[in-house]
Amino acid sequence: MSNTIKIGVVGSGSIANTHIKSIQEVNSAELVAIYSRNKETVQKLADTYNLKAYTDYQEFLTNAGIDMVVIVTPSGTHAQLGIDAAKAGKHVVVEKPIDTTIEKTNQLIEACKEANVTLSCIFQHRFDEAVLDVKKVLNEGEFGQLNFGAARTTIYRSQEYYDSGAWRGTWELDGGGALINQSIHYIDLLLYIMGPVDEVYAYTATRAHERIEVEDIGVATVKFKSGALGLIEGNTTAYPGFSTTLDIFGTDGSVIIENDHVKEWKFKSGLEYENKQNNIENDVSSNIVKTNKSFVKQYTDIVQAILENRKPLVTGEEAKRSLELIMAIYQSAREGRPVKL
Repeated sequence: MSNTIKIGVVGSGSIANTHIKSIQEVNSAELVAIYSRNKETVQKLADTYNLKAYTDYQEFLTNAGIDMVVIVTPSGTHAQLGIDAAKAGKHVVVEKPIDTTIEKTNQLIEACKEANVTLSCIFQHRFDEAVLDVKKVLNEGEFGQLNFGAARTTIYRSQEYYDSGAWRGTWELDGGGALINQSIHYIDLLLYIMGPVDEVYAYTATRAHERIEVEDIGVATVKFKSGALGLIEGNTTAYPGFSTTLDIFGTDGSVIIENDHVKEWKFKSGLEYENKQNNIENDVSSNIVKTNKSFVKQYTDIVQAILENRKPLVTGEEAKRSLELIMAIYQSAREGRPVKL
């Protein structure tokens, strides 16, 4: 293999631009092709970014110049598209969630193992400066014993948002609502910092939107395997939209991350927060740049992992953890009882 990973994008929806722009900033990565069933949008993106356009997926996969595919289609299509790509010998990256069922996710993981290709899933917030800093001091023991962790996503989605795509708000293609779509990033961070979950008890409701099959509010109490407790909230009814928050409380220190920045940083040791420029800002434009910076960092990690023949930070198994937790939350809400993982 050369020292450049050549990439083809699968999907031409609004998120495709974010991925394309981020990949363009990655050393040792080169965008070469894009596939979508939508002739108009795929041609537009191909012209904008000088890519070869495909409207036939199998033809796209026969392009020997593609080393890795990036799948940014509706959630319920990720696994099958990824399995086909793996069988064609391509490395696979999917947008979050990895898919909408554990069964399909396992099939994707297995297909990538059999084909000896790398599988990763986009959880770019693991690469936010604030999260990298928390993980570092956690590994250094500054928190002491972790006792409580919470992930809260209190945002707003209009009815127009759900009406904008036939797949949105469906069990089959969206996999669920506020929890699996909007809240999964901070649920992933909760697991990344607090460790695995033992049991959940949850409620979900559809309160503020019409014509959707799924929840627009979900809440869960969580018991971690460590014995720590926690809370999860996923909410797309919080007009006009507020924040994503991660609370990590330990015996020797606590941190609150809000909107991807450190809001509170308190340690018995007196350890101060050095990334001052990263403290919470209300500047929306800087937030967008920040997100893309984290995308670039994750893509850099994935590309380097392939070139160095190592695992990326977010493997298929890592991506499956947040899906398993969310599936347990949905099961608990349906059955009205605690669910063990």
